[in-house]
Amino acid sequence: MKKSIWMLVLLLIVSAGFTSTQTRTISGIITSAVDGKPMPGVGVTLKGTKVSAFADANGRYSISVPEKGGKLVFAFIGYVSQEIKIGTSNTVNVTLQEAVTELDEVVVMGYGIERKQNITGAVYDVKEAPAQAAPSVGYLSTADYEQQPQWNTEEYDAINENIFHDALKNPLSTFSIDVDAASYSNVRRFINGGQRPPKDAVRIEEMVNYFDYDYAQPKGNDPFAVITEISTAPWNAKHKLVHVGLQGKKIATDNLPPSNLVFLIDVSGSMDEPNKLPLLKTSFKMLVEQLREQDHVAIVVYAGAAGLVLEPTSGANKKTIIEALDNLQAGGSTAGGAGIQLAYATAKKHFKAGGNNRVILATDGDFNIGESSNASMERLIEEKRKDGVFLTVLGFGMGNYKDSKMETLSDKGNGNYAYIDNISEARKVLVNEFGGTLFTIAKDVKLQLEFNPAKVKAYRLIGYENRMLKSEDFNNDKKDAGELGSGHTVTALYEIIPVGVESEFYKVDDLKYQTVKVEPSANKSKELLTIKLRYKKPDEDVSKLIVHPLVDENIALAKTSDNFRWSASVAAFGMILRESEYANHFTYDQVVQMAQGAKGEDTEGYRIEFINMAKSLGTFASK
Repeated sequence: MKKSIWMLVLLLIVSAGFTSTQTRTISGIITSAVDGKPMPGVGVTLKGTKVSAFADANGRYSISVPEKGGKLVFAFIGYVSQEIKIGTSNTVNVTLQEAVTELDEVVVMGYGIERKQNITGAVYDVKEAPAQAAPSVGYLSTADYEQQPQWNTEEYDAINENIFHDALKNPLSTFSIDVDAASYSNVRRFINGGQRPPKDAVRIEEMVNYFDYDYAQPKGNDPFAVITEISTAPWNAKHKLVHVGLQGKKIATDNLPPSNLVFLIDVSGSMDEPNKLPLLKTSFKMLVEQLREQDHVAIVVYAGAAGLVLEPTSGANKKTIIEALDNLQAGGSTAGGAGIQLAYATAKKHFKAGGNNRVILATDGDFNIGESSNASMERLIEEKRKDGVFLTVLGFGMGNYKDSKMETLSDKGNGNYAYIDNISEARKVLVNEFGGTLFTIAKDVKLQLEFNPAKVKAYRLIGYENRMLKSEDFNNDKKDAGELGSGHTVTALYEIIPVGVESEFYKVDDLKYQTVKVEPSANKSKELLTIKLRYKKPDEDVSKLIVHPLVDENIALAKTSDNFRWSASVAAFGMILRESEYANHFTYDQVVQMAQGAKGEDTEGYRIEFINMAKSLGTFASK
């Protein structure tokens, strides 16, 4: 009898141990104390855990918490974080205040960080948000860094800024287009996190191309239109600035071809951070909501090994795809090469002729098992793209972020590259720019400009340093170049020194042993330059040629389009961040002034965000 009683007691104790923890849902609206408007993208974290959520476009959030309560931490770039104890109410509305503190410049030096005090920016108030309750959006303030090991393994390829070239001796400038925008959001992450970005993280063409431009849609048979404009260079009144824009034909979502997508997701141990795998899963869920019945998704993951966790599933079965994403957990080493092999094999097996066949790789780029060097990954991707499968690379995280590797993968894989630093950026890339991100309308797009030496003394391409091509590459259809997506815009800027202008930035002696003469026809021509453009249709291997001459109409800077002045202001901002000699003492305040006059409609608020970022840097740089 006693034995039976003891067995019953033991059973009750064990049963009690397995009783599931009761939870409840806390929700509310997060607003800014500055203007009272809702704040999308705010990170909400249950203190002491990795349970997190993000505010949606209307500032609303929802998070599951234990019935017994706890504390919620609300954090967002540039605002004082709040820590609120959970009470009996299931509704918690929060108003966040702006925060300003001193900005450190972080120079990435291999495995170490060299610090130097510089200008000021906005970061988190760590008194309100202790280190163990890091914000979901994943930034660390200056004080956070002081508490952490002083090492950093982020990697950026060196950029040697383009110089001026003699239009008489080197009349051709050839480069591949670049629709990537990763550099801008990564630079924003540094600045909003209280740090000055490393110079090599600033790729000016990606900053300029982060924004959409009000270009006219193409009218002919070509998949894009060419737009040109020329005026005075804002940072040097002696020089001219040439603006070249491409506008991709926008295809309505209903008319887009069916998609065969493979989500290739890094679930290694390095992804076990709130701003990595949790943000990644939320981002992919947003993409899944855009899919149609004819679209199919497979999910491949890799850590110590690679595996297929979801067979191709119709976009009509969104619940199944989302459940597969929710079940992902981080842990293990990073067999990136094996994951890429499996993802491409899956895409090839379910290839849709005439459709959109694409691998979407999401990672922090920290490969360390199998194929991992840039050279080996480059060869692997170049081989796989022959199967007609395109690549989109989405970068996440900080501290060990491998920007150089991510850029290499996208460049060689007929693809594009974006850096997702918060939920708002995920919405921009995967919802607002859904067609441009995932649907290619032209591949291997190259530009070659020939300058008229009768009118142009010297020229330099602003940015695109790692996209430069040899002159003979332009007509070589085997030479890889950039891709253009549905509705995408591409903008390139050239700074020009007109003939007869003496400039401190270009002085070369005449040649002693030879002369190069200008053709009489060049002196008679009104043309400043001629733009030649080659592209291929996504499923073809022979390029088509477009030729577009440009005449200088001597339009004053104040009379130029918003497109011209906006792109110039962003380029100037990038030059200042890079401490370029060509910025010619142009200031943040001058960037702000020009940008404010060219903001346009700005329905999504991307441009006002840029203005505020430049304005804050200007304010503190002047102190």
